[in-house]
Amino acid sequence: MRVGIGHDTHRLAEGRPLILGGRRIEHPTGLVGHSDADVVCHALADALLGAAGLGDIGEHYPDTDPEWSGLDSTRLLAEVVGLLAAEGWRPVNADVIVHAQAPKLGPHKAAIRGNLARLLGLPESAVNVKAKTGEHVGPVGRAEAICCHAVVLIEPTPAPVPADR
Repeated sequence: MRVGIGHDTHRLAEGRPLILGGRRIEHPTGLVGHSDADVVCHALADALLGAAGLGDIGEHYPDTDPEWSGLDSTRLLAEVVGLLAAEGWRPVNADVIVHAQAPKLGPHKAAIRGNLARLLGLPESAVNVKAKTGEHVGPVGRAEAICCHAVVLIEPTPAPVPADR
């Protein structure tokens, strides 16, 4: 088994949708980035890649490549799960902390959790989503940015049993 940790931060601006864990959340500001800037999916993807020793999302999805402009980060996360599977790994569980002064994320945690579980191929009981404010300190506390930390555990995929057994 291996453990990976991921982190992502994006600034907030008007005129952008706020997407966290693949869920659109109504808010006057959204995250700015080359893709949809979903810090939850990005942090989870980085944690998975790190656990498997496969680099980071910047290597696989560089923000200098126009191909990834406006990318739906749920696609990115699903592709990373597929990459791990091709390398013989699968997620066991995930724990994420979303740091946001606003909006309050309590009402959205269950939907984010369910979506992440689906994307990771896990039962909801193996995924946890926590929300914290910035206590009005720093860019998160001033509602200028949202960040996410993610920790994942992965395990080798069991070898297939030959059909003749």
